[in-house]
Amino acid sequence: MQARVADVVLTDLRRGRYLARLAATPNDVEAAQALRHLAFHGQPGLDCDSFDDACLHVLIEERTSGRLVCCFRFLPLADGSEIGRSYAAQYYELSALEIYVGPMVELGRFCVHPDVRDPDVLRVAWGAMTAYVDATGVELLFGCASFAGTEAAEYLDAFAMLKARHLAPKRWLPRVKAPDVFRFAARLRRKPDVRKAMSRMPPLLRTYLMMGGWVSDHAVVDRSMNTLHVFTGVEIAAIPAARKRLLRAVAG
Repeated sequence: MQARVADVVLTDLRRGRYLARLAATPNDVEAAQALRHLAFHGQPGLDCDSFDDACLHVLIEERTSGRLVCCFRFLPLADGSEIGRSYAAQYYELSALEIYVGPMVELGRFCVHPDVRDPDVLRVAWGAMTAYVDATGVELLFGCASFAGTEAAEYLDAFAMLKARHLAPKRWLPRVKAPDVFRFAARLRRKPDVRKAMSRMPPLLRTYLMMGGWVSDHAVVDRSMNTLHVFTGVEIAAIPAARKRLLRAVAG
């Protein structure tokens, strides 16, 4: 049922130069995997894993050329009892979220074509997410938000800001599971330089935070993907009303 609802909502999401739609064929999914590999590894190939078959894949394309410029995937979960099925559960101990009541969805493998710099792409992507969330009654959106590279020293102001302003509520706080982590909440004692922090914050994570999102107290060092990532959650009911209006204006 969720896939059919999402298909109805996303098939007709046209904004400006772009179209957001749900992948409908194996070729669509393969195109997303090719874009992911290019974006994550800088060369042709296919980025695929065992989660692809369980996920809904969203494609953002140029309307005139059909060129794929952005993609991401959703893993719908009935409630917190299914959190162990998520991609993030490989890296974070998420037992605190097992009691979460209400539909959840994991957003993953978000990427934009390396040659594309149009900020409207991100706006359309968030419009597609909003349309899906509204149509399916999702109450918690979560995922892993990544910093490029594995050197935490490049992002100390950003991590200091996450510690100061955006840590998860204690009742939902993910615990350490991965063998290689940067415990920024425990280690950092610096006051963040706000301008530096925001300039180093990944665009996807920055948008999460603007919606009232929260993060884990540590970052996972993922050398296979050459990233540092934090668990990130957004409780839909807590999104500021003005931000909801902006998102729904795009999704509408």
